Amino acid sequence: MDLKDHIRTIPDFPKPGILFYDISTLLAHPDAWQVAMGRMAKTVTRHNPAVLAGIESRGFLIAAPLALKLGLGFIMVRKENKLPGDTISHEYDLEYGTDTIQIQHDAVQPGDRVVIVDDLLATGGTMKASQALFKQAGADVVGAACIIELTFLSGRKKLGDIPFDALIAYDE
Repeated sequence: MDLKDHIRTIPDFPKPGILFYDISTLLAHPDAWQVAMGRMAKTVTRHNPAVLAGIESRGFLIAAPLALKLGLGFIMVRKENKLPGDTISHEYDLEYGTDTIQIQHDAVQPGDRVVIVDDLLATGGTMKASQALFKQAGADVVGAACIIELTFLSGRKKLGDIPFDALIAYDE
């Protein structure tokens, strides 16, 4: 099955000049969604993770059911002040300014094997920040995976030496 057939593109969203790759059409198609989850499961299990981390918010839609399917724990990587209790924070640079992501302080233990999951890898900034956040917490990021990679934005290069996999690549 070609999963690209189930990804809708929306021009000029969220702002003019951006072509948005919408996974909601994939999620709505039960057969395509099953195939995508099966392929993600094969990709992720190669890294033998203890937990999957989903990046807010579409990453939750992939990582949580995938963790359940694989019998793994699930961790939410959220924007600042969205998680209750004590948190670990990581501030990172954006094109214009900074942003902060957080996990709960007890989400991982030192040495836990983590695979970071999101719907799409574009410039790689948030994925790289998530990697740094888990390293700060003492976890071992053993891989990262997305449904879609926008290869023309070269986000994969920001991830250093962690293995990265995507089910679908767009070259332009």
